[in-house]
Parts: sequence; C-alpha cells; structure tokens
Amino acid sequence: MMSKRTILAVTFFAIVALFLCFSALMMHPFGEPESPEMDESIIANAQEETGANNAVTSVVFDYRGFDTLGEATILFTAVAGVILVFRRLKK
Repeated sequence: MMSKRTILAVTFFAIVALFLCFSALMMHPFGEPESPEMDESIIANAQEETGANNAVTSVVFDYRGFDTLGEATILFTAVAGVILVFRRLKK
C-alpha cells in the first residue's frame, strides 16, 4: 500500500507533466512572430518613441521595462538566498 505522501508526490508530478505537455503543444512555432507588422512598427518608431538609438535597448528597457524589473528582482532574490544558505554562522 502506498503512503499518502507517495500518492501526493505522484499526483503532483503527473499534474506538472500534463501542464508541460499542454504548454508545449500550445506554443506557436519558434521563429514565426505572431504579428509581423509589430516588428516593423518597433523598428521604424523605436528612436522617436523612446529616444534610444538601439532598437533592442528600447524594447528591453522601455517597451518591456516592468518585465526587466521583474527579472532583476528574481535574480537579486536568488543571489540573496544563495548568500544566506552559504554564509558562515558566527558563534
């Protein structure tokens, strides 16, 4: 007889596996943008709208600024967690 913990673990991993399979099936093909006119719009108007000379920089810091801020927050949290785990305890 399986323990409750084993049943819970198997159920959890089955749900995660189903989610990953479903996500892989729902992704659009790599390299095919959803709307090609959006790319052209960003390339044509990036310098006027953002003031950045580089279109990639304008996308990262202006159009997707909150996303970049979230990534930086996650990175900072991960580094802080590693520091807390590996620091020496003073006695």
